[in-house]
Amino acid sequence: MKRIIKALVALLVLIVAAAGAYGAIGYRDALSDADALSRRADALIAGRRAAEDLGEGRKRTLLLVQDPAFRHHEGVDFTSPGAGMTTVTQSLVKRLAFDEFKSGIRKIRQTGYAMGLEQELTKDQILALWLDTVEMGRGPDGWMTGFFEASEAIYGMPPDDLPETQFLSLVAVLIAPGALSLLHPEEPLNERVSRIERLVAGKCIPNGHGDVWLEGCSGQ
Repeated sequence: MKRIIKALVALLVLIVAAAGAYGAIGYRDALSDADALSRRADALIAGRRAAEDLGEGRKRTLLLVQDPAFRHHEGVDFTSPGAGMTTVTQSLVKRLAFDEFKSGIRKIRQTGYAMGLEQELTKDQILALWLDTVEMGRGPDGWMTGFFEASEAIYGMPPDDLPETQFLSLVAVLIAPGALSLLHPEEPLNERVSRIERLVAGKCIPNGHGDVWLEGCSGQ
């Protein structure tokens, strides 16, 4: 029995060490990519494609829904209500560091890369890159990538010119761009917009860390 326990402990140590090494590879890759990403982000910010260009108060709304502790965490968040398992930074990493991201062991490298980005880029740079690469669903000319691009494609104007409901529709679709449609909005999208409105108004809170669908704001 003692031999079995020792073997299991040794195996566990090896697994932990391997996971740490894989995460370290992601961290190293982020450091290597940081200069180019920083320049790309700065160009977006200079071109008025940053979170500050969404409109007054709208960066707060976006982060309240997508990543409530974004300004304070270092790439991961295991506690904030409504945060879920993927921060804005980790979401960005899926598109920057993987040809095709799949959950599982890749999450380790994703987290290491996210932590590296948090060390090398500013929060504003990370958010600008995320807005530029985020998937927004199907539009009039095919699949849409980028928050500002989707605003122009669907509504014909930038986010800061949109009425609040249309802006919230853009935010709402982020949870499932393949299922919720900006081009043909139906009840599921409208219901998520309503939940976001209640969240922003302070009328509800998510049901714990994993409540990314805002069931705590369903109004039922």
